[in-house]
Amino acid sequence: MFDYTVQSNRTVEDVIDRLGEALKDEAFGVLWDFDLSDTLEKKGQAIEGKYRILEVCNPKAAKEVLSHHLEGGYFLPCKIAVFEKDNHTQIGMPKPTTLIRLIDDESLQAVAADVESRLQRAIDQSK
Repeated sequence: MFDYTVQSNRTVEDVIDRLGEALKDEAFGVLWDFDLSDTLEKKGQAIEGKYRILEVCNPKAAKEVLSHHLEGGYFLPCKIAVFEKDNHTQIGMPKPTTLIRLIDDESLQAVAADVESRLQRAIDQSK
């Protein structure tokens, strides 16, 4: 699978609050909290349910990736989606280990694996 997704009975807003704290504990910051459902509604293209996308970054990991390959910026910052589906809140992300394989450099796998495990812990703590 290319993604990591979990389900929660909490509201989108509650998950976002909890996720922000869990990300801090894992040395990640939230660079941007994009309310996709609100933006689409304002453009006359409303979707059902709430949908937020967080762009998150760990500066040390980002520097390490970019120091090896500037093309690594295609995958930065990391994205975590929080949205309503089937009366539950979904929390998910594309796996960094899957994305980094698009750059043919095995030395970056360890960085991606570390980032992935830390983001998964933060997601799990927020549900």
